[in-house]
Amino acid sequence: MRSKRFLGIAVLFAVVALQMKAQSPTDMTALKGLSSVTMLSNTAAGNAALSANYVVTGGIQTGAIEQPTLLPFPELQQQALRDVFITGGNLCQLADGLGTTLGAAYLARSHYIDRQTYTSVSQTFSNLISYANATSAGNSNAGKYFFANQTTDGTNPVSAEALDIFKTNGGLPDPFGRAYKLPAGTTGANKFGNSRPFQTEPSLTRIIGPDYFNTPADNYVYNRGPMMDLTNSPSYPSGHTTYGYTGALMLAILVPERYPQMIVRAAEYGNDRIIVGAHYAMDVLGGRTLALYDVAHLLANDPAYVGRSLTGAPAIKGFREATEAARAEMTKTLEAACGKSVAVCAHEDTGRFSDPAADEAFYASTQTYNLPVVYAKNAGAIEDVGKLAPEAGYLLTVAFPALSLEQADKILTETEGPGGGFLDDGSGFGVYSRLNLYAASERAAQLAASK
Repeated sequence: MRSKRFLGIAVLFAVVALQMKAQSPTDMTALKGLSSVTMLSNTAAGNAALSANYVVTGGIQTGAIEQPTLLPFPELQQQALRDVFITGGNLCQLADGLGTTLGAAYLARSHYIDRQTYTSVSQTFSNLISYANATSAGNSNAGKYFFANQTTDGTNPVSAEALDIFKTNGGLPDPFGRAYKLPAGTTGANKFGNSRPFQTEPSLTRIIGPDYFNTPADNYVYNRGPMMDLTNSPSYPSGHTTYGYTGALMLAILVPERYPQMIVRAAEYGNDRIIVGAHYAMDVLGGRTLALYDVAHLLANDPAYVGRSLTGAPAIKGFREATEAARAEMTKTLEAACGKSVAVCAHEDTGRFSDPAADEAFYASTQTYNLPVVYAKNAGAIEDVGKLAPEAGYLLTVAFPALSLEQADKILTETEGPGGGFLDDGSGFGVYSRLNLYAASERAAQLAASK
């Protein structure tokens, strides 16, 4: 199926801009959940986290901080440059997480012909990812100007309800601009607030090479223009990371045999935003948390999330059922392309995701980016996902239907990552920042296989 309903980078951000005129109920949930970043300057622990965010971001971007990446650093830089483009129409950019054989089978059916034209597995699949992307991208973009200068677009004020978030929590806008001595409006700053790393960091490593379409590019002309120009686009949260985790998670659920590897691909995609100098570690963590939260609520068929009229996407009332239908179509398509069962083809992988130990090590390095604890009460505690966010279990049960929601929530609790991070404030939203879907999906697959 060929389509020109392109949801690449330009159109994706244009679509969500139309949805930012007022805060929807899901926007409000995202703003409240992500708002702890505005309070960091109020405490010593918060200021320590802000300082570490700056240092870690700069160290990763320049290579001074070595990560257990799946590619040598020069190759990773080139991957990051390619990941600047968003293949929102069919998620083909993320398909290498499916492995050598399945990835090739997927790309045979879903690929970009040019920047505006692409093919897709099926209309069911296209509708599904369009709706998921529109939901999470809209929520992510609602936060950018809100956290920068309390507006919807840099100029127009947010609703009174949204403004009450700052009044209630005592937070302040432009947390990165204030912390990194480049507040909104000063020379070299984002005029709206929350200037990005390429504006605040003392140095930026230049990356020159081909983009996703093999066109000469570099991160300087992407960040500062004319390729994209992010100079007046606030940093928090990362929209690319939100897309990367939303898309990779959908592919993981549709092809559960590759669930752990798709989560690693999502982590890589988010990490690439740091590599190109476009985002801080906190931006990436915010984007990841939001994507997991949104997809879980979509799969739970939360009335606030399903059946909505979203620009560029058909309304889907039963998102979980639509996902199950898309998986049946995906399985049929992939098996026809690879000539064997998905289970067999999933294990035919000689690519960078073929070493489980390396996958696990890289994912673990991105779980918190070693940022300091902000909420000490949660640092050494296990938070019960079933009590705080029972819908989170759908992230596993839809992929592994042999599990009950209770079993899935228990797995998520038992495998959750370190607590007390800047988003882990004890709320139902905050606990999503601790979810380790790499470990959880491996355990879920083992339990499902034993039934």
